[in-house]
Amino acid sequence: MTQPSALFETSIKSLPFLHRGKVRDIYAVDDDKLLIIQTDRLSAFDVILPTAVPGKGKLLTALSDFWFKKLAHILPNHLTGISPESVVAEDEREQVEGRAFVIRRLKPLPIEAIVRGYVVGSGWKDYQKSGTICGIQLPAGLKLAEKLPGGAIFTPSTKAPAGTHDENISLAEVEAQLGKALTAKVSEKAIRLYTEAADYAAQRGIIIADTKFEFGLDDAGELYLIDEVLTPDSSRFWPSDRYQAGQNPPSFDKQFVRDWLEKQDWNKKAPAPELPEDILRQTMEKYQEALRLLT
Repeated sequence: MTQPSALFETSIKSLPFLHRGKVRDIYAVDDDKLLIIQTDRLSAFDVILPTAVPGKGKLLTALSDFWFKKLAHILPNHLTGISPESVVAEDEREQVEGRAFVIRRLKPLPIEAIVRGYVVGSGWKDYQKSGTICGIQLPAGLKLAEKLPGGAIFTPSTKAPAGTHDENISLAEVEAQLGKALTAKVSEKAIRLYTEAADYAAQRGIIIADTKFEFGLDDAGELYLIDEVLTPDSSRFWPSDRYQAGQNPPSFDKQFVRDWLEKQDWNKKAPAPELPEDILRQTMEKYQEALRLLT
């Protein structure tokens, strides 16, 4: 089986270039629409890795598209339904095929809306120190990766510039930025989106331990779901049949890459080490399996 070639960076000349994120390249279509392209770049510890994962952008696009449609009754999203191929030059269509969306231009909220159903990752570190996550008091004696007994919690973080780390923040800090009413709405919608998705995924053999949503506002102040949704890049997916509280379960996401990087002699600053072929292949297989099980 030949490996598909990876798209590390796009070069669309027919539209004005706006921004290159960790994974996505963004172009202006017109005053109220953007073209957002999911490349095959991979980031870990907030550093873009030098090795791209072939086809990853297409998988993430397909999965986001699935969730956007499935959860549209909870909140409208930024998709326009316009074909990405129709907004670029003919010789650029290959760069957008299966890996891009034409979206509404909205004003992104300045926070990451993180929802946790299990105590793991930075939440576990906070809990060990203080018994809390983002100032939310949790029961004593929880184990690593244990399901939160009271249901999912909203644990926002800052949206850090590239190369710096997101920081967990309290609800009061979010209210200071967004106001109480909008904070309450974001929290309620984020928990509902997560809970509905987690219930669906559980029937498919996947535990969604936590996830990160992003929201935006239109000119009328209407709230929209934006960015990517419930992908292995923005969530922790665990196989149900290998889950056990008290230990870090294997996952369908880039945790696999993180675990490999943790064993390397690397200071978690750019440049990151090149990924070996077998790590790339296994990462790709994890993403493909998640897409297959969920959709």
